[in-house]
Amino acid sequence: MSEILVLVDHVDGTVRKTTNELLTIARRLGEPSAVFIGSGEPPADALKKYGAEKVYAVDDAEIRGYLVAPKAEVLQQIAEKTSAGAVLISSSYEGKEIAARLAIKLESGLITDAVDVQAGDAASGGGPVTTQSVFAGNYTVQAKVTQGTPIITVKPNAATPEEAAGAGSVEQFAATVSDAAKAAQIVASQPRTATGRPELTEAAIVVSGGRGTGGNFEPVENLADALGAAVGASRAAVDSGWKPHSFQVGQTGKTVSPQLYVANGISGAIQHRAGMQTSKTIVAVNKDEEAPIFELVDFGVVGDLHTVLPALTEEINKRKG
Repeated sequence: MSEILVLVDHVDGTVRKTTNELLTIARRLGEPSAVFIGSGEPPADALKKYGAEKVYAVDDAEIRGYLVAPKAEVLQQIAEKTSAGAVLISSSYEGKEIAARLAIKLESGLITDAVDVQAGDAASGGGPVTTQSVFAGNYTVQAKVTQGTPIITVKPNAATPEEAAGAGSVEQFAATVSDAAKAAQIVASQPRTATGRPELTEAAIVVSGGRGTGGNFEPVENLADALGAAVGASRAAVDSGWKPHSFQVGQTGKTVSPQLYVANGISGAIQHRAGMQTSKTIVAVNKDEEAPIFELVDFGVVGDLHTVLPALTEEINKRKG
């Protein structure tokens, strides 16, 4: 059974849920092996809990402070050493750039933004078969890599993390990073202001607001906090200066695929739909009963969000209490 490499997505050694999702997918394809690039002891216990048989630990002392090129070289060397059956990476901005660079180095095919990955059958030559939502979500396609090592970036929430004990044996790996990979260096960084809410692209629940908020996001934020959700915004709300671009959900913003998406005061233009229509359950609140968003939803409420959301938030808090 071939090794399936999973690049560990972590913050100072704390493993993110996206990694557990990738390890769950990797078990469908072969033997999961986690690649941890960081300092200190790798979080082997957390990784083997979701099936990691091996943990390749790469000390990032030499490459810390540089952009993504060194990580691509590290993955290249591990993939070549192990003859990996596939490489799975979280579909973040950084993850997709690492994957693209890795594909060039390995002369392999690349699939980005997969919403599902399954093992292919022998009749089709084996190898992972991916599902993607393309052309602004108007089509669902299946695809597979036909050359080299399949490199796949997977959207957050594409799989439900499932625990399965793995050996989690740690193997130190000393990578050789070229000078060319160190050509771009980070000279300053600033941590993002903590909101106490989950990361937008990783959240199981997202509550978004649009033009209909009139710039008042308080009802949206209160509902999000009651649900333990992330807050998103439409392009209209961002263009109006009500929320920064990092909150934008849509074709030119972030793509989310939560278990529950609540759209408030959002008309449902294709620009926005492209970023959220793979959500498992979609709820919309809008005063305009002809709004395009109602064509997409599982549940729709025709009403003023400034009236509906406070009532909903109050009821949720009452039931939680």
